[in-house]
Amino acid sequence: MNELKPSPVLLCANCSAELQGEFCHRCGQSIKSVIRPISHMLEDAGDLFFHLDERIVHTLPPLYTKPGFLTLEYFSGRRVRYIAPFRLMFVFCLLAFFFVHLAFSEVRFGEGVTDGKPAADDVAAFQAAKTPDEVLKLYNGQIDDLDEAMANPALPAPARAGLGVAKDVVLEAANRRLTELKAPPIAPPAGQPSMPLTERRNQNWVHQPTVVDIAWLPDFVTRRLATGIAHFKSNIVQLQAGGEQKTEVLHRMGEGFFSVLPQTLLVMIPVFALILKLFYVFRRRLYMEHIIVALHSHAFLFISLLGLMILGFAKEAIQPHAAIAAKLIGLVQFAMWAWMPIYLLLMQKRVYRQGWPMTLLKYWLIGSVYFWLVIFAVGFAFLIGAAH
Repeated sequence: MNELKPSPVLLCANCSAELQGEFCHRCGQSIKSVIRPISHMLEDAGDLFFHLDERIVHTLPPLYTKPGFLTLEYFSGRRVRYIAPFRLMFVFCLLAFFFVHLAFSEVRFGEGVTDGKPAADDVAAFQAAKTPDEVLKLYNGQIDDLDEAMANPALPAPARAGLGVAKDVVLEAANRRLTELKAPPIAPPAGQPSMPLTERRNQNWVHQPTVVDIAWLPDFVTRRLATGIAHFKSNIVQLQAGGEQKTEVLHRMGEGFFSVLPQTLLVMIPVFALILKLFYVFRRRLYMEHIIVALHSHAFLFISLLGLMILGFAKEAIQPHAAIAAKLIGLVQFAMWAWMPIYLLLMQKRVYRQGWPMTLLKYWLIGSVYFWLVIFAVGFAFLIGAAH
């Protein structure tokens, strides 16, 4: 009679090969079953995305306190005890910008509103005026401020044109309120075109239809550009209107800005690695090595930014209760700001092993080039946010 006997070795459930570890050497399947308690699955998910295990203890302290150490460990092939560079940078990038976004969301863009009333330099103040004299006083004050700004000879032509549109908006808002108060409207200033205000405004590019026709671009790209430009124009018009619309648009633009800023800065990492490659072309290092340097550098910066934001929240919370502790936190923040450029300099010196004069020169040149590239990238993100 045949009897079932237990196998002396574990066999792969997929190909029946003898197992010699946690993965089958023939088909690669893991010995772990997917039929497990949900707690184990959550643990695996955390390990997949964040590697929240003992590697974080071996990774974060040297990353922050030993410039270049982690990068040189990777170059030497000692990687298993550390978190992978991209995953490390990506996670702390998301965390840092989450707290930055949280901090900026606390900023009130409606500073022009005090005690529930719009400020005198806001066009929304006309609706709060009770008499024609109040309207005229507000109008004269705002027009004088705009004329003073336009009198600056160094003012660029586009900014001068924008102030001219702002004067039209102020005149229109004042006359609208005067009409509601059954008072005569304000006449246009001397020398201003005689055509109606709405027609003059419609000649401005903000109020003209948006048409994008670039032959060498695909249709879906031109449609997306046209939609973005139309949104940008709409936001400009609402900003000029002031009041609640201005506050709403500023918040919407801020949301759009922070939604694309992390992705924009992620694109800058291979660009930074390319700059390193060009400046250290004679060091005979592969581009992937410069990528690792860039990933660890940015991971350090994002960790520093995250720490600064958390300390900022803590300082604000304890300031009313413990002023001395708040000052100590401020000193720690100052030390962290000072450590950032020093860290990057020491890291560059230890990784590329050049003398101090050449390292300082390249550090200054690389930093200058990358600074302006980051400014361009942030400006690009701002434009996308303005078209949100």
